[in-house]
Amino acid sequence: MDLLSNSYFALFLIISLGFILGNIKIKGISLDVSAVIFIALVFGHYGVQIPRDFQNIGLVIFIFTIAIQAGPGFIQSFRKQGLPLILLSFILISLGLIISVVMSRVMNIEAEIGIGLFTGALTSTPGLAVAIDSTNSPLASIGYGIAYPFGVLGVILFVRLYPRFMKIKLSEVEKKIQQEILTEYPEILHKHFIVKNKNIIGKSFNELQIRTMTGSSISRVLQEGSAITPSRDTKLFEGNLIRAVGTKEALEKVHLLIGPETDEEIPLGKNFIVQSVLVTNKKIVNKTIGQLNLLTAYGATITRIGRSGIDITPTPKTHLQFGDKLMIACDRDHIKEVFLLLGNEDKRLSDTDFFPIATGIVLGILLGKIRIVFSEQFAFSPGLTGGILIVGLILSNLGKTGPIIWTMSGAANQLLRQLGLLLFLAAVGTHAGEFFVETFSQYGIKLFMVGASITLFPMILTALIAKYFFKMDVFTFLGGLTGGMTSTPGLAAIDSMTRTNTAHLAYATVYPVALVLIILSIQIISLFL
Repeated sequence: MDLLSNSYFALFLIISLGFILGNIKIKGISLDVSAVIFIALVFGHYGVQIPRDFQNIGLVIFIFTIAIQAGPGFIQSFRKQGLPLILLSFILISLGLIISVVMSRVMNIEAEIGIGLFTGALTSTPGLAVAIDSTNSPLASIGYGIAYPFGVLGVILFVRLYPRFMKIKLSEVEKKIQQEILTEYPEILHKHFIVKNKNIIGKSFNELQIRTMTGSSISRVLQEGSAITPSRDTKLFEGNLIRAVGTKEALEKVHLLIGPETDEEIPLGKNFIVQSVLVTNKKIVNKTIGQLNLLTAYGATITRIGRSGIDITPTPKTHLQFGDKLMIACDRDHIKEVFLLLGNEDKRLSDTDFFPIATGIVLGILLGKIRIVFSEQFAFSPGLTGGILIVGLILSNLGKTGPIIWTMSGAANQLLRQLGLLLFLAAVGTHAGEFFVETFSQYGIKLFMVGASITLFPMILTALIAKYFFKMDVFTFLGGLTGGMTSTPGLAAIDSMTRTNTAHLAYATVYPVALVLIILSIQIISLFL
């Protein structure tokens, strides 16, 4: 027991046991990292307490990293199916809010516990953080702990069973989605053509404006047996061989402009190189390809851009982002200069600059202090979590301010997010555990049933609206549903059902919106209970 009085020892013991419990799978279902709070509840019941400083540090790190990751999706959510997904998210969370208020009042459940039930039923750990921040009561954690297990299991079971109940053939939906993706992001191809069109013979690339005319890039030209990177002054002559990179439609235009396609390929000369290069130089982030002037300065051409698993056809107006993977065709003598300009350092992708993180959190705390008074009965303040969330969303959309890059690599974000979450859950759980047994014995199965109702009924009603009103495909709906329920385990359950990333895109669209709506809902629930 002396060891358990050491907060550091107790903290990491709780985390270790939480991981052990979280990795236990029953029919493929596990609690994952959220198991830490259940271990912490047990420790708290027996008098072990983790200092609240760990809770607050974990809270700010966790919320900020979530906002930085989800920020770009917040803006993109207003495109394509964004509006229907946001409306569904609003309906889903509003129904949960109404059920929480009505059932808590009817069953005389304390306000703090009712708010905790709402966040647990929606499996929203950020929501729990907001609830604790706004109520200053450990009772919210108890409500969360009671409602959370069915929140996790209920979403997973709903995701699995929904296509069967609706008699949806997933393979047909997947095939239709893949065709739509190919239409929006056509595959980038390369082909070789022989210069035969008499109207272009003797004309320079500057005169022909091939990229503007066709939408493709000419990566190299074979003239007199030598492969070269074409410049603005390079002229085409009959019989020259060119290599064009672009979509199928763009290459068809090259065929009409240049001449017939050929199976003959341009060999790489001794002084010619094609190399993939990473954008890791912070100075060029957000600059356009045209501003870099690679062709004139280095005789280099960008033929394609790899970004977030999608190949993009480059244009002079394309803005470069940190971590872009560029395919460069270049003179070997200049490739080192291109590397120096673009960065091309793998290590920088995994490095974490803590200045933007610390600055963002400070700004978020300051914003959270702002109080907006609408009337004597209603005043709104973002609070600690809301302020940090809003600032994180704004900064991640800015991407860069002067020399400061606000985004983080996926690996760095994941590590910091999980560290913050573990600290937060361990501290919150121990303080809630002190009252857990007493509260559960007082309310018993009643709280569990309320939590299950908040989870289940909004999903059923939202599913009917998505299918019969919005005519939404199953993967978009399920991705949006799991985003609205802030259920990562639910999203993971969809992975085995499809090879497309449609659900992930919908999840990323809805998740930041859901976080904001849940924060507002907690404020509203506290007014009515």
